[in-house]
Amino acid sequence: MTKPDITLLDGGMGQELIKRSGDAPTPLWSTQVMMDHPGLVAQVHADYFAAGATIATTNTYAILRDRLERVGLEDRFEQLQLLALQEARAARDEHGSGRIAGSIGPLRASYRPDIHPPVQEAMPLYAEIASLQAPHVDLFIIETVASLDHARAALMAVLGHGKPVWLSITLDDTDGTRLRSGEAVADILPIAAEGAAALLANCSAPEAMPAALEIFATGDLPFGAYANAFTMITSDFLKDAPTVDALSARQDLGPQAYAEHALAWIDMGATIVGGCCETGPAHIAELARRLRAAGHTIV
Repeated sequence: MTKPDITLLDGGMGQELIKRSGDAPTPLWSTQVMMDHPGLVAQVHADYFAAGATIATTNTYAILRDRLERVGLEDRFEQLQLLALQEARAARDEHGSGRIAGSIGPLRASYRPDIHPPVQEAMPLYAEIASLQAPHVDLFIIETVASLDHARAALMAVLGHGKPVWLSITLDDTDGTRLRSGEAVADILPIAAEGAAALLANCSAPEAMPAALEIFATGDLPFGAYANAFTMITSDFLKDAPTVDALSARQDLGPQAYAEHALAWIDMGATIVGGCCETGPAHIAELARRLRAAGHTIV
């Protein structure tokens, strides 16, 4: 029996940059490291390509006007977006193959559907990011979508820029049938059907993924998952302008353990897998090795 082709995403960027730089985390997170250490983002992308990833997810997740306004850097929004795109392109060109996915993170804060702007207010903000990224990317990934309105706003805003759009939701870590807003994952299906090219779950515990994937499988879109390796999303993190030192890494999700989770997702029909926060090139390399050993072609 022919095994399905698998798209192998990269792993976490922000946490990997923090580790490599040795700098203390700031509310600007991966953006600060990119400004302070030119070329480091491209090196992380290069290491993921070398590990077997076929997608470079741009370091643009946190490059949002609202994040930059807090620290008086809003005037550098376009420059920083383009810098992140250039670093991804440099790594892809050096590798000689692969696709670039423009990452679009949540407005205001991750995991905070309660403070996400209303749909009509959010749409032009997401559309501005997509317009900037479109000439430089092969597809978009709208990441860490925590509510149905977040999904509606971002998807409607990003469609129409001539590139496929992957919609990726973040789950309640203890109940994978629900978004972090408490809304039902099943209710994301009709929204995604309005034009998304794939449906994913990200930045949630790997144990939460199967329940969501079971629901995704009832729809018509390619689907997949990329989990984080945090112990839990702490209450300290769910406050204004947190830093990632409020989170801690699990000790039981090394490359081999993580690959076991991802292979189980593939058994459920997932064709797009990778890693999120606290996963690194070693996780992707082990996943690539296991995929090939199981007879899958990585595309």
